[in-house]
Amino acid sequence: MTLAADLFFSFRSPYSYLAVGRYRELAETHDVEIALRPVYPLAIRQPDFFERNHPNWLRYTLVDVMRVAQFHGIPFGPPRPDPIVQDIPTRTIATDQPYIRRITRLGQAAARRGKGLAFAHEAGMLIWGGAGNWHEGEHLAGAAERAGLDLAELDAEAAAQADELDAEIAANQQALEDAGHWGVPTLVLEGEPFFGQDRIEMAKWRMEQKGLAPRA
Repeated sequence: MTLAADLFFSFRSPYSYLAVGRYRELAETHDVEIALRPVYPLAIRQPDFFERNHPNWLRYTLVDVMRVAQFHGIPFGPPRPDPIVQDIPTRTIATDQPYIRRITRLGQAAARRGKGLAFAHEAGMLIWGGAGNWHEGEHLAGAAERAGLDLAELDAEAAAQADELDAEIAANQQALEDAGHWGVPTLVLEGEPFFGQDRIEMAKWRMEQKGLAPRA
């Protein structure tokens, strides 16, 4: 029996990026369907989050994400541009957020087609893989194509159905909270949440208890 799980994911979260390729590989090699559930990052949902954090939080996070990427051999570099428009010295979040709204809506449109996991991984490699200018030229078109999608179609849908997509994204966030967590990346398997890129092996262990098997 094919298992089913949901992956709650933010395109601004470096830890989401560090998890999504490994979950994609798991879904490709084992009999489990992992549905991407994009959410808007804390910078959108709670703009004062960064102002309330301990001063060491950002420094430690930067050290840790680089370490995790090196440990797993995942290409990593600061996003250029950051999906969130933010004044780093003051931690102030801008009102206008063109990058994160576009990419999250594209991710939800891809999820509607059952290809959200592949799109999030391909787009994540552009944003967090160190290449830069991920929002320009043919970069996202190439990512969509590698995921089996057409960027022009996704962009048209994101523009025409922005409110509907945002409602679905909000429903994803509510589903995450209903499952018992609030952060990303979180995989939910039969109502059980596994938060963080460091819970992938544990999530797989639980799947194996429920009959997870390699694909033929």
